[in-house]
Amino acid sequence: LTTPAFTRQYWFNIDVTSDWKVGSTMNFIQNGQSKVAGRVLVADRPKQLSYTFREVETEASKEPETRVIFEIEPEAGTETVCLKVTHTDFIAQSKHRPSISQGWPAVLSGLKSLLETGKPLVFES
Repeated sequence: LTTPAFTRQYWFNIDVTSDWKVGSTMNFIQNGQSKVAGRVLVADRPKQLSYTFREVETEASKEPETRVIFEIEPEAGTETVCLKVTHTDFIAQSKHRPSISQGWPAVLSGLKSLLETGKPLVFES
């Protein structure tokens, strides 16, 4: 979930960069430009990762930062895990929330396919 070479394969060619220590900054870089910036809140490998999330230089950047939480739990008696992703703390009339709600299914589908097949999904423009 955290190395740029891996995130690029399932997250629309975005490099997610950070040292992943609590309090550190993190950035989503696409074509050399920061698209999302945040701060690491929890880094409890391999159980939980949480960070703040704010788009950079868009209408949504005027809204308060939101929070993303990844929770990973092993499935008892198997070699599989359950990944739960929560994106929260949106303001009531958020203009940002609809695009985020549409983006997560594509990101998570890309991650699932990459993990299961070793090949990234190809998204048509």
